Amino acid sequence: MNKLIKVTLVSVIACGAFSCTDLEEEIKGDLTEQIDPANQGVGTKNNVNKATPSDGLAGAFSRVLNGTANHGSYFSIQEVSSDEAVITQKGGDWFDGGIWLTMHRHQFASTGLGGINGAWEDTYGGIFQCNDLLKNGNLTNVGKAQLRFLRAYFYWRLLDTFGRVKIVTEPGVDVPQATRTEVYNFVESELLAAIPDLPAGKQEYGRANQSGAYALLSRLYLNAGVYTGTTKYAEAITAADMVINSGLYTLSAEYSDVFSPANVENPEHIFVAPYDESTGGGMNFAQMTLHYPSQLTYKLAQQPWNGYSTLEEFYNSYEAADKRRANNFIVGPQTDVNGNPILDLAFDKADPDGAEINYTPAINELAPNGSRQAGARLGKFSFKLGQNPDMDNDFPLLRLGEVILNKAEAQFRLGQVAAAETEVNKLRTRAGVGTIAPLTEGKLLAERGRELFQEALRRTDLIRFGAWGNAWWEKPAHSDPKYNLFPIPNEQIQATAASTFKLTQNPGY
Repeated sequence: MNKLIKVTLVSVIACGAFSCTDLEEEIKGDLTEQIDPANQGVGTKNNVNKATPSDGLAGAFSRVLNGTANHGSYFSIQEVSSDEAVITQKGGDWFDGGIWLTMHRHQFASTGLGGINGAWEDTYGGIFQCNDLLKNGNLTNVGKAQLRFLRAYFYWRLLDTFGRVKIVTEPGVDVPQATRTEVYNFVESELLAAIPDLPAGKQEYGRANQSGAYALLSRLYLNAGVYTGTTKYAEAITAADMVINSGLYTLSAEYSDVFSPANVENPEHIFVAPYDESTGGGMNFAQMTLHYPSQLTYKLAQQPWNGYSTLEEFYNSYEAADKRRANNFIVGPQTDVNGNPILDLAFDKADPDGAEINYTPAINELAPNGSRQAGARLGKFSFKLGQNPDMDNDFPLLRLGEVILNKAEAQFRLGQVAAAETEVNKLRTRAGVGTIAPLTEGKLLAERGRELFQEALRRTDLIRFGAWGNAWWEKPAHSDPKYNLFPIPNEQIQATAASTFKLTQNPGY
């Protein structure tokens, strides 16, 4: 895979951002405008900036940009705790007090939570904005329904990650901590109540319609057994069919187009986080995953942080011919357009790859001296030449591909195996691989992983399939049910110490 721009490396400086090491290379030089059209992950088109709808809801809907596709919040805890993504400690780089090591190993506790507290605060920040607008926004019924959908989406995140939280619906009003079942019931009732006033057809970009509510209901019902102890697979199928049969959405012809820098109004998108490098910043995947000298690969405005990669076994779960593997990962020697290698001038002398950057699927160790080049990098949301740290790609929070898989799994669990195979094979056909028959539970989980990689759903899937406690690379097996939920951050518990309704910790922490 050749990705690159002609460069000259000239000096060494201290790095910044999240990947703090003592010495890293500053990358400068002659940068050509030439690109190789065959390069994986290189985009040349910008998203067409969409005007913000003049409905008074922007302050609330912009909150989905917080934590969805950046480091240190919701995305991080969903992915790094799963078998999809890892942040290795590279000497002094990316140790960060050990928080990402304990996240990977499922050893997180109620203190030193880093991204867990970030996820809590970002999600409640969105809820508080919804509540304020619902009370003070002088909105139409459609506007109120939009906010009730959005608030339900945020509460689904809390339901999934923390379970027992406060259901706050009035600004400044304290309430008791609800049970997980009560939170589930609230999310369901809010979505059902919003549907009649939500638009039936496609809504202005970045807003919700009835299909968005049904798509979220399909996800909610699929996980009902985890959340409440009572399964709702038939309801999941019904909700999914409301989306599939609406005629509003089709699978994108190319999987890569769903996630590209030019993915505005992709036919598969139902509800998105509309990132934009100028007006809707926050998607930082290029910074989070690429090695420092890969700044030159894409002519990035700033040096990347060399953090996130995927596990070798997850990378190897894809068939070689699977188009999704080619799209989702960046592997191999990294060179400029003339075939000249990109160099790491501060490379570990023990690294057999030497100074030439070569992303290998195999990773030598989690800590303390993970190779600076090791690990297939996260390339699903492809990068464009010359981009800022904030990317243009929109992040699909709900899309047709997931809804199809939700329906398939619900069918499978009800014994409708042939029907489930038909749905799963729609996505495999697009990916250029053969059909699955017979479908098994293990194959279904693997297929969800391959399709939904880097969409912050893997942790949720692993728990539902009973695979969350399995051993994977550098993570021992465990059977402790407390890890099915994250601990409520001590910062949040302490903040309620003087309140009438104090937060209490999740069991086991």
